[in-house]
Amino acid sequence: MPRFFLEQAPEEFAVLDGEDGRHIARSLRMRAGESLTLCDCSGTDYDGVIDTIEGERVTVRILSSRPCAAEPTLQTVLYQSLPKLDKFDVVVQKSVELGVARIVPVLSMRCVSRPDAKSLSKKLERWNRIAAEAAKQSGRGILPPVSPALSFEQAVREAESTGGVSLLFYEGGGAPIRTRIGQETLSASLFIGPEGGFDKSEVALARAHGVTPATLGPRILRTETAPIAALAAIMMASGNL
Repeated sequence: MPRFFLEQAPEEFAVLDGEDGRHIARSLRMRAGESLTLCDCSGTDYDGVIDTIEGERVTVRILSSRPCAAEPTLQTVLYQSLPKLDKFDVVVQKSVELGVARIVPVLSMRCVSRPDAKSLSKKLERWNRIAAEAAKQSGRGILPPVSPALSFEQAVREAESTGGVSLLFYEGGGAPIRTRIGQETLSASLFIGPEGGFDKSEVALARAHGVTPATLGPRILRTETAPIAALAAIMMASGNL
């Protein structure tokens, strides 16, 4: 069923216009009486039926509401070191599909990709568009944001301040995910390194701020593969997969 996000919770009726209205009226060619799902970006889904379509302005009558079944109980922030080329696009898309709550680009010591502020701003817009499309496609109840980039030190300090379980996936080994994540875990921060991995000084800094080195097994994964594997594993461990 088509799914659209609202800026706030609807009452008896909701109005969709602009890009969403155009998509409903022109691309999907929907008609009055057809059903769709609206979401308030806070985890609640609204079942609705199209009442009227006037040009690109669509009025939807709300029939019922319910918690979004696709939202995990575990709130996960992914701190992903910037990879080369367009690999971050894939990381954003797949991480949102797997249930991440927020994604933070990180500039760690071994990052080859170091875009300037102007380039990062444009990339951030594209990444948030990718996140929004992935959220719609996968039936999410929120729009997971891609935040502005942080340095590695800023990232570990932020994770420390938010609490929860913090894991740094490191080829040097570490704790198995099942020993750190369970069904009672409510929040987690995941750190993924760039193509060259984390520097030992970064691992030490992470430890000093309460981030535990963790392992994804004996195989060394690519930087764009590691977050997908990590998210799938913690969703399974927390009972969300």
